[in-house]
Amino acid sequence: MTTESAFMNHDEPYTSEYLAGILKSVKTIAMVGASPDPTKFSYGVLRVLHETGYDMIPVNPKEAGNEIRGLKVYESLQAIGRPVNMVEVFRSSDALLGVARDAVEIGAKVLWGQIGVRNDEAARLAESHGLQVVMNRCPKIELFRPFWKPRLNQEI
Repeated sequence: MTTESAFMNHDEPYTSEYLAGILKSVKTIAMVGASPDPTKFSYGVLRVLHETGYDMIPVNPKEAGNEIRGLKVYESLQAIGRPVNMVEVFRSSDALLGVARDAVEIGAKVLWGQIGVRNDEAARLAESHGLQVVMNRCPKIELFRPFWKPRLNQEI
């Protein structure tokens, strides 16, 4: 899709239906910028998403070959070698464009920039290749908003 109508206005709030639809449909999430440090926000998000039932794949070149919470860490998205539904990004806004290119290359369906991560060029690139895009939001927070009950019928 390359028409202008294919692009979202990321200055407008995302609808509850849009966010819930993404979180209900994805199963495998590659987290670019995952940290092994339990005091880091990315570690907590990885933990909660994994415990909620998502198939989490940590991506961090400095930690490649190690494990985070028992999950093998990969050097890059391309090194994963299996389908990834969503790429969640814990990197700088400047790095999002390169991650968007990699997400397109591996055939991901969603590009999600964590709180503080926004790059409109990256969003346009991803959307022009059919990916859904969310920026400056946290999937862990969105999971537990009142509009959507957590997966696996867990209590709120």
